Order: sequence, then C-alpha cells, then structure tokens
Amino acid sequence: MVMTATTEPVADNGRRRFLANAIHTIQAVIGGTLAYVLGGAILAPSFGKRQENWLTAGSVADLTDNEPMPVTIRVAKQDGYSQVIDRQVIFLVKTSDTAVRAISSTCTHLGCRVSWDAEAQHLKCPCHGGTYDRTGAVVAGPPPAPLATLTTRVDGDQVLVQI
Repeated sequence: MVMTATTEPVADNGRRRFLANAIHTIQAVIGGTLAYVLGGAILAPSFGKRQENWLTAGSVADLTDNEPMPVTIRVAKQDGYSQVIDRQVIFLVKTSDTAVRAISSTCTHLGCRVSWDAEAQHLKCPCHGGTYDRTGAVVAGPPPAPLATLTTRVDGDQVLVQI
C-alpha cells in the first residue's frame, strides 16, 4: 500500500497577513506622527510672522553730517515672567537731511565694541586693531566682514531703528 502525503492549506496564512498589515499600519502611524512633530518644530519658526520693533534712537538735529555718533538703545525682551532690558550701542551716521544709517558697534572679528576715532576718521576696534570706515566697511585688520547695519527710518525729527 502506497501512502501519499497531502498538504493541506495552512490556516495561519490569513493570520500572518493580518498581523503583518497591522504592524505596517502601526509603523506608518508612528512615522507620520514623528514627521508631523519634528517637521512642525523645524518649519514653524520660518512661517511665524516677524514682529517689527521700531525704537527711537535719537534726533536728526543732533547728528553731524557723515560723522558716526554712538547711541545706546534699550531693548526690552520678555524672559518668562520677567522683562530683561538689553542695551545695544549703535552708531548713527547722517548721510543727508532725510537719510540716516545705523551701524552696529560690535566688531565682526571677536565681538569687541568699536569706537569712533575722530582724528583718523575711522571706527577702531581696541582688541585686535580692526579698522572700519564711517560706513562700516573693513579698512584694515583681522575683521572678516563689515559691521552689521540696521534698518532705519526718519519720522519727523526722530530716527527710528528696527530691532
């Protein structure tokens, strides 16, 4: 007598397919959630509206033509429940009756504060000898870039600087 082995279809095929689909679905949900959270954290700041903050820096009448005048601006920032006052020194340069340029006083080399040398007609950094002209362009020394400029506007007699 010859016996032949017959293979019966296994009922586990349906269960395996169901479990595989369930695992793929769970992985897709986790991946989608991570993409949403991380994508939102990375992209959200770029979609936020930048708040324009114009501060009064001085009077046009107090400025001398083409001579940088140092001005201290007080910038109030919210830090949790308290307000922090940050003081920034900038130079205002009157280029015409209606145009004023604002230049940062922070050297682009290592962050020292530059000062106006009236004799040499240059902005000079005391730390490493960086020299800038009255527009903030590098004349000599180690600074890698010109001084930063800020957006300004003249409203009546007042010079406003955007921070």
